[in-house]
Amino acid sequence: MEQVKDTWNTEMNEQLREASSLMLTEAAATRVQHLIGQEGNSKLMLRLEVSGGGCSGFSYRFELDEKTNGDDQIFEFFGVKLVVDGMSLDLLHGSEVDYVEDLLASSFRVKNPQATSTCGCGTSFSM
Repeated sequence: MEQVKDTWNTEMNEQLREASSLMLTEAAATRVQHLIGQEGNSKLMLRLEVSGGGCSGFSYRFELDEKTNGDDQIFEFFGVKLVVDGMSLDLLHGSEVDYVEDLLASSFRVKNPQATSTCGCGTSFSM
């Protein structure tokens, strides 16, 4: 029975990713679940915003948030809720949010197909 549930959840996550044109990888979801567990607040969601500024014109901002605003869209991937405001969603269309650990650092990274260039730090981009 558990395997059927896992298969159903995987299929639903795939359908949501296709419909939203925004994706949160399993590695990112696992990291968010860990951070939420550390905070001890199961209502928390990962908020992703795009704001003006940074080396290349726009920058990504991540935070844990339990509140939503009127223009927010909520997506769920691997049991984690991702919240994006309407303006940011336009700039993130087709993007993948991943969590990467390497020798230098560990961080959330956005692979944005709309970005024409990114800075070396990977947190800002231009279009």
